[in-house]
Amino acid sequence: MGNYARHPGVDSYMDALPDWQKAVCEELRDVIHEAEPDIVETIKRRVQPYFVLEGNALLAAKNHVNLFLYDGAIVPDPAGIITAGHDNKTGRMISFYLDDEVPTEPLIEMLRQIAANNRAGGWRKIKNDRKFGD
Repeated sequence: MGNYARHPGVDSYMDALPDWQKAVCEELRDVIHEAEPDIVETIKRRVQPYFVLEGNALLAAKNHVNLFLYDGAIVPDPAGIITAGHDNKTGRMISFYLDDEVPTEPLIEMLRQIAANNRAGGWRKIKNDRKFGD
C-alpha cells in the first residue's frame, strides 16, 4: 500500500468486496495514486469510489471490477488495455476479472496523460483546440 490519504468511504466500499475484487481495487488504488499524487479519493452516488482530478471511478460488479476513465477518449491506448467505451466521446473503461493482471505501466502512462489533459482544460477544450489548430 502506498502512502496517500485514503477516504474512509472508499475503504468501506472495498472492505465489503470479495477478497479477489478487494485485491484488484487495492492494486488499482495504489496505481492511481502512483500515477497522479494530486488525485483525491471521494465517494459519489452514495457508494461509488472516485479518484478525482476531474474524475476516475472504480465499481465492482458481480463478476468483475470496472475502472472508468473519464476523459480517456482522447488518450492513446497503444497497449490495448481499454476493454469498453471505444465509441464513447469522453470515457473509456477497463474491466478486470478474476486472475486478470493489472497492466501497471500502461495504466500509469494513461492516467498521467488523462491528468495532464484535465489540467489543460479537459477533453472539450483539447478536442476543440485540436480541431481548430489553436
